[in-house]
Amino acid sequence: MKAAVVVFPGSNRERDVLRALTLAGAEASTVWHADTTLPEGVDLVVLPGGFSYGDYLRSGAIAARAPIMAAVRRHAQRGGLLLGICNGFQILTEATLLPGALMRNAGLTFVCREVKLAVERADTPFTAHYQAGQVIRCPVAHHDGNYFADAATLDRLEGEGQVVFRYAEGTNPNGSARDIAGICSANRKVLGLMPHPENLVEEIAGGIDGKPLFESLAAAA
Repeated sequence: MKAAVVVFPGSNRERDVLRALTLAGAEASTVWHADTTLPEGVDLVVLPGGFSYGDYLRSGAIAARAPIMAAVRRHAQRGGLLLGICNGFQILTEATLLPGALMRNAGLTFVCREVKLAVERADTPFTAHYQAGQVIRCPVAHHDGNYFADAATLDRLEGEGQVVFRYAEGTNPNGSARDIAGICSANRKVLGLMPHPENLVEEIAGGIDGKPLFESLAAAA
Protein backbone atom coordinates (compact mmCIF):
# COMPACT_ATOMS: atom_id res chain seq x y z
CA MET A 1 0.00 0.00 0.00
CA LYS A 2 1.34 3.37 -1.06
CA ALA A 3 -0.46 6.29 0.56
CA ALA A 4 -0.32 10.07 0.18
CA VAL A 5 -1.58 12.40 2.93
CA VAL A 6 -2.51 15.86 1.65
CA VAL A 7 -1.44 18.75 3.90
CA PHE A 8 -3.34 22.04 3.73
CA PRO A 9 -2.57 25.23 5.67
CA GLY A 10 -4.30 24.50 8.99
CA SER A 11 -4.13 20.69 8.80
CA ASN A 12 -3.19 19.25 12.20
CA ARG A 13 -3.76 15.50 12.03
CA GLU A 14 -1.46 14.54 9.15
CA ARG A 15 1.20 13.08 11.46
CA ASP A 16 -1.38 11.01 13.31
CA VAL A 17 -2.55 9.56 9.98
CA LEU A 18 1.03 8.90 8.85
CA ARG A 19 1.66 7.02 12.09
CA ALA A 20 -1.53 4.96 11.72
CA LEU A 21 -0.72 4.05 8.13
CA THR A 22 2.87 3.13 8.96
CA LEU A 23 1.77 0.89 11.83
CA ALA A 24 -0.57 -0.88 9.39
CA GLY A 25 2.34 -1.56 7.03
CA ALA A 26 1.72 1.14 4.45
CA GLU A 27 4.32 3.35 2.80
CA ALA A 28 3.04 6.85 3.51
CA SER A 29 4.22 10.35 2.61
CA THR A 30 2.78 13.86 2.55
CA VAL A 31 1.71 16.00 -0.40
CA TRP A 32 1.42 19.81 -0.21
CA HIS A 33 -1.86 21.51 -1.12
CA ALA A 34 -0.18 23.61 -3.82
CA ASP A 35 1.18 20.57 -5.68
CA THR A 36 -0.60 19.53 -8.84
CA THR A 37 0.30 15.83 -8.96
CA LEU A 38 0.21 12.87 -6.62
CA PRO A 39 3.15 10.48 -6.13
CA GLU A 40 3.39 7.87 -8.85
CA GLY A 41 1.68 4.59 -8.05
CA VAL A 42 -0.29 5.88 -5.07
CA ASP A 43 -3.10 3.55 -3.92
CA LEU A 44 -4.67 5.71 -1.23
CA VAL A 45 -5.07 9.46 -0.74
CA VAL A 46 -5.98 10.79 2.71
CA LEU A 47 -7.41 14.23 3.49
CA PRO A 48 -6.65 14.62 7.22
CA GLY A 49 -8.35 16.53 10.00
CA GLY A 50 -7.67 20.10 11.03
CA PHE A 51 -8.88 23.55 10.03
CA SER A 52 -7.81 23.96 6.41
CA TYR A 53 -7.40 27.63 5.49
CA GLY A 54 -8.74 28.55 8.92
CA ASP A 55 -12.24 27.26 8.00
CA TYR A 56 -12.88 30.56 6.19
CA LEU A 57 -16.11 30.76 4.16
CA ARG A 58 -17.16 27.24 5.25
CA SER A 59 -15.18 24.32 6.62
CA GLY A 60 -13.39 22.69 3.69
CA ALA A 61 -14.68 25.16 1.09
CA ILE A 62 -11.32 26.67 0.12
CA ALA A 63 -9.41 23.38 0.41
CA ALA A 64 -11.87 21.78 -2.02
CA ARG A 65 -10.55 24.21 -4.64
CA ALA A 66 -6.83 23.83 -3.86
CA PRO A 67 -4.50 22.94 -6.78
CA ILE A 68 -3.95 19.37 -5.54
CA MET A 69 -7.67 18.60 -5.61
CA ALA A 70 -7.76 18.17 -9.39
CA ALA A 71 -5.30 15.29 -9.02
CA VAL A 72 -7.27 13.92 -6.07
CA ARG A 73 -10.45 13.98 -8.17
CA ARG A 74 -8.71 12.14 -11.03
CA HIS A 75 -7.43 9.56 -8.54
CA ALA A 76 -10.99 8.93 -7.32
CA GLN A 77 -12.41 8.82 -10.83
CA ARG A 78 -10.02 6.04 -11.83
CA GLY A 79 -11.03 3.99 -8.80
CA GLY A 80 -8.29 4.92 -6.34
CA LEU A 81 -8.99 4.80 -2.61
CA LEU A 82 -9.76 8.14 -0.97
CA LEU A 83 -10.28 8.77 2.75
CA GLY A 84 -11.40 12.04 4.34
CA ILE A 85 -11.32 12.34 8.13
CA CYS A 86 -13.13 15.21 9.92
CA ASN A 87 -12.01 18.29 7.96
CA GLY A 88 -11.22 15.83 5.16
CA PHE A 89 -14.87 14.72 5.15
CA GLN A 90 -15.92 18.36 4.94
CA ILE A 91 -13.56 18.82 1.98
CA LEU A 92 -15.00 15.76 0.22
CA THR A 93 -18.55 17.12 0.45
CA GLU A 94 -17.47 20.61 -0.63
CA ALA A 95 -15.71 19.02 -3.63
CA THR A 96 -18.91 17.02 -4.38
CA LEU A 97 -16.94 13.78 -4.12
CA LEU A 98 -19.49 12.74 -1.50
CA PRO A 99 -23.09 13.95 -1.14
CA GLY A 100 -24.48 16.12 1.63
CA ALA A 101 -22.88 18.77 3.80
CA LEU A 102 -21.33 19.15 7.25
CA MET A 103 -23.06 21.92 9.17
CA ARG A 104 -22.54 23.63 12.53
CA ASN A 105 -23.02 21.23 15.45
CA ALA A 106 -26.58 21.25 16.77
CA GLY A 107 -25.35 22.54 20.14
CA LEU A 108 -23.37 25.35 18.45
CA THR A 109 -20.24 24.38 20.37
CA PHE A 110 -16.97 22.63 19.59
CA VAL A 111 -17.17 18.98 20.67
CA CYS A 112 -14.10 17.01 21.77
CA ARG A 113 -14.82 13.65 23.40
CA GLU A 114 -15.08 9.94 22.77
CA VAL A 115 -18.14 8.44 21.06
CA LYS A 116 -19.34 4.99 20.11
CA LEU A 117 -19.52 4.03 16.44
CA ALA A 118 -21.49 1.20 14.90
CA VAL A 119 -19.85 -0.37 11.85
CA GLU A 120 -22.74 -0.60 9.42
CA ARG A 121 -20.94 -2.71 6.85
CA ALA A 122 -17.70 -4.68 6.79
CA ASP A 123 -17.47 -5.29 3.05
CA THR A 124 -15.65 -2.09 2.08
CA PRO A 125 -11.90 -1.55 1.66
CA PHE A 126 -12.05 0.58 4.82
CA THR A 127 -13.87 -1.83 7.13
CA ALA A 128 -12.91 -5.38 6.12
CA HIS A 129 -11.09 -5.94 9.43
CA TYR A 130 -14.22 -5.06 11.41
CA GLN A 131 -17.45 -7.00 11.73
CA ALA A 132 -20.79 -5.64 10.59
CA GLY A 133 -22.67 -4.41 13.65
CA GLN A 134 -19.51 -4.08 15.74
CA VAL A 135 -19.49 -1.09 18.08
CA ILE A 136 -16.14 0.64 18.55
CA ARG A 137 -14.79 3.62 20.49
CA CYS A 138 -13.56 6.66 18.61
CA PRO A 139 -12.70 10.28 19.50
CA VAL A 140 -14.31 13.29 17.83
CA ALA A 141 -13.11 16.90 17.70
CA HIS A 142 -15.13 19.26 15.52
CA HIS A 143 -17.37 22.30 15.39
CA ASP A 144 -19.05 21.57 12.05
CA GLY A 145 -19.79 17.85 12.07
CA ASN A 146 -23.56 17.86 11.76
CA TYR A 147 -24.16 15.74 8.63
CA PHE A 148 -27.07 17.01 6.55
CA ALA A 149 -28.69 15.90 3.31
CA ASP A 150 -32.22 16.11 1.97
CA ALA A 151 -34.59 13.23 2.65
CA ALA A 152 -34.23 11.76 -0.84
CA THR A 153 -30.43 11.70 -0.56
CA LEU A 154 -30.58 10.15 2.91
CA ASP A 155 -32.97 7.47 1.66
CA ARG A 156 -30.65 6.74 -1.27
CA LEU A 157 -27.61 6.48 1.00
CA GLU A 158 -29.48 4.08 3.25
CA GLY A 159 -30.95 2.07 0.39
CA GLU A 160 -27.66 1.69 -1.46
CA GLY A 161 -25.68 0.83 1.66
CA GLN A 162 -23.50 3.92 1.65
CA VAL A 163 -23.77 4.58 5.38
CA VAL A 164 -20.59 2.98 6.76
CA PHE A 165 -20.42 4.34 10.33
CA ARG A 166 -23.21 5.53 12.60
CA TYR A 167 -23.08 7.09 16.06
CA ALA A 168 -24.23 4.40 18.48
CA GLU A 169 -25.67 4.12 21.97
CA GLY A 170 -26.93 7.69 22.10
CA THR A 171 -23.50 9.25 21.55
CA ASN A 172 -24.36 11.44 18.52
CA PRO A 173 -22.32 14.57 19.40
CA ASN A 174 -23.51 16.96 16.70
CA GLY A 175 -27.09 16.23 15.60
CA SER A 176 -26.15 14.42 12.38
CA ALA A 177 -29.14 13.17 10.41
CA ARG A 178 -29.94 9.53 11.19
CA ASP A 179 -26.84 9.39 13.44
CA ILE A 180 -24.61 9.24 10.34
CA ALA A 181 -20.89 9.42 11.19
CA GLY A 182 -19.41 8.25 7.90
CA ILE A 183 -20.50 7.53 4.34
CA CYS A 184 -18.89 6.07 1.24
CA SER A 185 -19.27 6.57 -2.49
CA ALA A 186 -21.40 4.27 -4.61
CA ASN A 187 -18.31 2.28 -5.67
CA ARG A 188 -17.15 1.98 -2.00
CA LYS A 189 -13.77 3.57 -2.84
CA VAL A 190 -14.28 6.98 -1.18
CA LEU A 191 -15.01 7.27 2.53
CA GLY A 192 -15.66 10.34 4.64
CA LEU A 193 -16.09 10.21 8.41
CA MET A 194 -16.07 12.80 11.19
CA PRO A 195 -14.50 10.77 14.06
CA HIS A 196 -10.73 10.23 14.28
CA PRO A 197 -9.78 6.52 14.07
CA GLU A 198 -6.11 7.54 13.66
CA ASN A 199 -6.10 8.58 17.32
CA LEU A 200 -6.85 5.07 18.59
CA VAL A 201 -4.22 2.85 16.95
CA GLU A 202 -1.88 2.15 19.88
CA GLU A 203 -2.57 0.81 23.37
CA ILE A 204 -0.31 3.48 24.87
CA ALA A 205 -2.64 6.12 23.41
CA GLY A 206 -5.76 4.56 24.91
CA GLY A 207 -6.72 1.70 22.63
CA ILE A 208 -6.66 0.25 19.13
CA ASP A 209 -10.29 0.47 18.00
CA GLY A 210 -9.24 2.59 15.02
CA LYS A 211 -6.38 0.38 13.88
CA PRO A 212 -8.51 -2.10 11.86
CA LEU A 213 -9.53 0.69 9.47
CA PHE A 214 -5.94 1.26 8.43
CA GLU A 215 -5.20 -2.47 8.40
CA SER A 216 -8.20 -2.92 6.12
CA LEU A 217 -6.77 -0.36 3.71
CA ALA A 218 -3.31 -1.93 3.76
CA ALA A 219 -4.84 -5.32 2.98
CA ALA A 220 -7.04 -3.88 0.23
CA ALA A 221 -4.00 -2.76 -1.74
